[in-house]
Amino acid sequence: MTIEPIHPTLSAARALQPELTNRAQEMEDVRRLPADLAAKIAEGGLFRMVTPAAYGGLECSPKQIVDAVEAVAEANASAGWCVMIGATTAMNAAYMEPSMARQVYDDPHIITGGVFAPMGKAVVDGDDYIVSGRWQWGSGSANCTWLCGGAMVFENDELRRLPSGRPDTRMMIFPADEVELIDTWHVMGLKGTGSGDLAVSNVRVPKARSVSLVADAPYVDGALYKFPAFGLLSLGVAAAAMGNAKGALNAFIDLGRVKKNQGSKKTLGERATVQTEAAKLMAQFRAARAYLHDEIDQTWDVAQTSEAIPVERRAALRMACTHVVRTGADIARTCYDLGGGAALFEASDLQRRFRDAHAMTQHIVTAPATWELTGRLLFDLPTDASMV
Repeated sequence: MTIEPIHPTLSAARALQPELTNRAQEMEDVRRLPADLAAKIAEGGLFRMVTPAAYGGLECSPKQIVDAVEAVAEANASAGWCVMIGATTAMNAAYMEPSMARQVYDDPHIITGGVFAPMGKAVVDGDDYIVSGRWQWGSGSANCTWLCGGAMVFENDELRRLPSGRPDTRMMIFPADEVELIDTWHVMGLKGTGSGDLAVSNVRVPKARSVSLVADAPYVDGALYKFPAFGLLSLGVAAAAMGNAKGALNAFIDLGRVKKNQGSKKTLGERATVQTEAAKLMAQFRAARAYLHDEIDQTWDVAQTSEAIPVERRAALRMACTHVVRTGADIARTCYDLGGGAALFEASDLQRRFRDAHAMTQHIVTAPATWELTGRLLFDLPTDASMV
């Protein structure tokens, strides 16, 4: 068996783990990723994992991306989420006109973010779009130099449509100083991600600084950019969920070594029922992780040897991602239950892991509706596969 060397991004993620763990409560208190931590993460290349090598990025393999995000989230789920958003948003670079992509991604410490959902309106004006809109869930935006938002395109006062009949929606990329950040992030889970609203009003965006991850072909060759945008994003969500689940298991085992119930001389870890549950939970985690890695490997093999990834393979990957996120939430909940009263306190990592895990289940790319989406394909039913 050949053991692959540790990738630099994974080494960087592991080196940051102690500080990320120690500052988890601070991040919850300020409800964002602190700027100095974001700078350290950028220095480690973690926001450049998806950026094309042609623009100075690392262009990592999907497994390398997943491993690094998982390691960050194991220490601090909110930080892992911000890394995932910053890294996957850089997929825009592969679809952007090259001279514009170099302008946006030239700085090796650049951080980008934004929201795919087409909540904006882009009006054609010569070689530009005039864009207005407001988007929710702008994770990590306070540390970004560039932000993006999905928008529906209007031309001659009419919604422009693709040949398929679907609305023409594009990602509009803005300098961060043209975007208003609105503090709406008052939530229970992933509190440290700073995922408030973004808004722009009549901002002029050159057409060359917009992309469609659905209708356009990437300018950059490479197996990574054969992955559909939703597939790559769902991998990032799954990686954050895996890391959080591992963090929950670590926290529970640490607690079990020292905690004693009232009137008992045994620690939790010395109780047979707890030992049994801990073993089951670890098996659940390892099985889900192995399943995801197997689907990643199969999909990566196809991407490296074929022109395109068929929908059946894309659906298989999405199923594994959804499974990991749901399993991660189950693991975090059970660890929380087993932790007893100690898990209620804000100082307990178990309650934070529980909240973060269930915030992740709400993301559209791994929400319960993805089971129906991928299940339709199992029965060869007509399905809009653009979201797979």
